[in-house]
Amino acid sequence: MTATVDVLTNGYAEERVACTVTLIRDGDVIIVVDPGMVADRRLILDPMADLGVAPGDVTDVVFSHHHPDHTLNAALFPDARFHDHWAIYSGDRWEDRDADGFHLSPSVRLMRTPGHTAEDITTLADTDTGLIAATHLWWNADGPAEDPLATDGQKLLANRERLLALRPSLVIPGHGNPFTPT
Repeated sequence: MTATVDVLTNGYAEERVACTVTLIRDGDVIIVVDPGMVADRRLILDPMADLGVAPGDVTDVVFSHHHPDHTLNAALFPDARFHDHWAIYSGDRWEDRDADGFHLSPSVRLMRTPGHTAEDITTLADTDTGLIAATHLWWNADGPAEDPLATDGQKLLANRERLLALRPSLVIPGHGNPFTPT
């Protein structure tokens, strides 16, 4: 079994900011990655409904990092477990764990990828078309080559190389359309 990945909304970072929001399904596990800022919550909810997924169906939410543009709409998924770089949160429970290598399902795992922030993680999904990475190592297909807001530019570049060594078939960046890495 492999995961299916759908981009619910493509983000942007220009005069206004919206993050790319991704839906990953792997068996009974339904994951939303980065339910952050969008112009209207319907830009998240309508594509989900078109795919037959209700907010209450979402089992897990992953934050690539804790900037509001990636977390703002987390409350849309009240029954989900929430994942970040160091823990899982569910209701009033806080379970410490390192994200690196943590499996949300048989085909979906997390990878520590600091650089944009010290706490960045990437969500990796094995699919029929290859490995797909939802990450903030890139804002969009054009980079930027040097992230102007990176807390550690050297780590960011090293983690880009580390991710690319896994040969992903598709990268879903933090604020843009998915792209095939070259």
